[in-house]
Amino acid sequence: MRSRRAATAALPALAALCLALLAGCGSGTSTVIFKNKAGDSTTTAREAEGEGAGSEVPPQVPRELAIETGSPGFDAAEIYREDSPGVVTIRSVFGGAAGGAEGSGFVLDSNGEIVTNAHVVTEEEEEGGGRKPAKEVFIEFSNRNVLEAEIVGFDPFADVALLKVQPEGFPLHPLALGEDAALEVGEPVAAIGSPFGEQRSLSVGVVSATDRSVKSLTQFMIEGAIQTDASINPGNSGGPLLEGEGKVVGINQQIETNSGANDGVGFAVPTTAIERSVEQLRENGKAEYAYIGVSSQALYPQLARELGIDSAFGALVAQVVPGGPADKAGLKGATGTIQFQAAEYETGGDVIVEVEGHKIVQPDALIRAVDEKRPGEKLELTILRGKDRRTVDVTLGKRPDRVE
Repeated sequence: MRSRRAATAALPALAALCLALLAGCGSGTSTVIFKNKAGDSTTTAREAEGEGAGSEVPPQVPRELAIETGSPGFDAAEIYREDSPGVVTIRSVFGGAAGGAEGSGFVLDSNGEIVTNAHVVTEEEEEGGGRKPAKEVFIEFSNRNVLEAEIVGFDPFADVALLKVQPEGFPLHPLALGEDAALEVGEPVAAIGSPFGEQRSLSVGVVSATDRSVKSLTQFMIEGAIQTDASINPGNSGGPLLEGEGKVVGINQQIETNSGANDGVGFAVPTTAIERSVEQLRENGKAEYAYIGVSSQALYPQLARELGIDSAFGALVAQVVPGGPADKAGLKGATGTIQFQAAEYETGGDVIVEVEGHKIVQPDALIRAVDEKRPGEKLELTILRGKDRRTVDVTLGKRPDRVE
């Protein structure tokens, strides 16, 4: 079974000052570091994350890279020269059995703001399923200065954290944010971070897909994630994913693997999510999201014909959370199930066909519409209930950390 794992390396006892390859979600991998314009690469076997001392994963066989640093319009060497000074290594101290963790981040502005993944600087609470911040966080810069950082806030829904340092007499190197919405599949990208503690390592690849849904630190998914085959490994978490002009289009968050190694399927949180999160963290130290309280399945033409639904698109309402916003607005969940085309579908509930007057064609259209709202705002839905077509206004609530 394939699993998605956070790309954060863990630190055991800080007193020992040795880096173990452990992550919050755990992943041990080999790393392929792209070195020069000829496409040479170096493969290094490391201890498997989550395994005992001395356990190793087999070294990967170096593969031919489709994008070289000398490719027209994409100069990875120049991107590295310009941007690597703005990439930092982050060490978090938790204490107790958790020890510590190491990840990456980047400088957001000259005032000392640093962005990283929330899972780099937080750990899961023993009870309640929430997150608690690290006791101490240290930032190492490219000029070898190490400063203690304040955790301004963290957002478990987007897996984003905002840190702040007070520069001691040296200039910072902020990285510019780009537009993830403009990315195209096949476009070359570069990742810079500290895989396995190897600071400011560069890997290159392409955008493999956009608009992916990936796990957050809650029961909710992160929408609009960027999939890339640029090598991402433990320690890369929180580092930037960069487009051809050297602008940040995402922060590297996790890999999907069935071997414990990097299989060329990595994911980054998009800048649209980062900007929204950082704005709230800067103001309030936390981020809030709107909540509708339904789970749904995508409707497609063949399924619609099978179910006798007068729409070739929409969202089948599977479950309605009792007492949630959708429940209060009168939406109905499924009453039965069917097996169709090798999948199971929950049937008998409402079908949401439009949101705010826009047809629900893409599976994540409803989620995106909710995410664009704030708690307390209304969302207009057009639904089918049997043959009856009606409009429903839902007053959105505040997204909970967990749904029981």
